[in-house]
Amino acid sequence: MATQARSERTRRNLIQAGARLFKEHGYASATLGRIAADASVTKGALYFHFASKEVLADAVQQEGSARLADFLRRQEESGAPPLQVLIDMTHWLSRALREDPVVGAGLRIAHECVDREPPVTDFYQAWSREALRLLRRAGEEGELRAAGRGEGAATLLRATVCGLAPVAGALPSVELAQRLAASWALLLTVLVPPDAAARYRTHAPDSLGDLVGVV
Repeated sequence: MATQARSERTRRNLIQAGARLFKEHGYASATLGRIAADASVTKGALYFHFASKEVLADAVQQEGSARLADFLRRQEESGAPPLQVLIDMTHWLSRALREDPVVGAGLRIAHECVDREPPVTDFYQAWSREALRLLRRAGEEGELRAAGRGEGAATLLRATVCGLAPVAGALPSVELAQRLAASWALLLTVLVPPDAAARYRTHAPDSLGDLVGVV
């Protein structure tokens, strides 16, 4: 049991080390030797867990996607309506991209390795898919006006969500959160009936700091 626990810690440390180097230096420049050194393990130990850099990169993307899924699960289990969960997801993403190397690396890997076959998980596609799922659920549950259920709204939402990465790296966290809240205040005028916009909180939830995943 102790050996198994130690092996799992090593694996998670390697994912975290890989994420740090993938995020900071890019997929091509993050060598397995540097990753092993950052995790304080031998290359042999690294190869025991991950047969190649591609396999490690997929593990990083899977972990990032799992953290996103865990956040969404907790938000939805709290009873929040789909559109509120969607708003909170964008705040989670903007914060996680800055503070959680696994999430930031997951997106960078997805962008830099778009032609690599076959990726086990594409973090970029994972968050885009979840955003559209929540928008569809909001429509099914009667939260949206007619304009909010069309392709135009979905395209606008996809552009907003997927545009978070470059903005997250360019703005201070407080300013980014304020701009994102202001963007949602504007988006709600298109997505929901005029008398419904006030039902939604556009700023980040108070508990967001506890929800950014850390290995």
